[in-house]
Amino acid sequence: MIITIIILVVLVVIGILIYNGMVSARNTVDEAQSQIGVQLKRRADLIPNLVNTVKGYAKHEHDTFMDTVEARNAGHNNGATLADLQAAAEVMGNDQANLAQRVQANDAANAGLGQIFAVAENYPNLQASTNFGQLQEELTTTENRVAASRTNFNRVVRDYNTRIQSFPANLLAGMFHFTKREQLPTDPANETVPEVKF
Repeated sequence: MIITIIILVVLVVIGILIYNGMVSARNTVDEAQSQIGVQLKRRADLIPNLVNTVKGYAKHEHDTFMDTVEARNAGHNNGATLADLQAAAEVMGNDQANLAQRVQANDAANAGLGQIFAVAENYPNLQASTNFGQLQEELTTTENRVAASRTNFNRVVRDYNTRIQSFPANLLAGMFHFTKREQLPTDPANETVPEVKF
């Protein structure tokens, strides 16, 4: 009788430890997801400022600049415009959109920003603008934070999924509705190897 009670107590303690471990892992995933949201919101807030800086550029230079951006985009088949960047920023900053949509909007914004920054190199007056330079630096820094947050999120999701799918935790996971979480896809721009020509 005493042995049975001891075994039951040990099983209950193990069950509690497993349950608490799954709760901790789920909370870590939620925290990592929130961190990505914070960085995407910050980046979304910076993009309209960059767009307004480019729009405020001298009218003649602005038209030439935008013609160059659009011609460059046509050559890259992505067609990103300032309006596309603003639309992407709205999705990125929308807390109601799911994380995958916000990250996809960030990836689309990266393509457009890359084109704008590449073309801006040919416009010394725009490059010399303190506002443009600061925004470019902040956008790049924030994108690095987004990338780090994405990597961290995928790592903690992997750990969480492993925990709830491993025996004996999987027995409790089903009972307490711990469900598998999906990792974020990689940025499509990182999947293609750049072609080098001499």
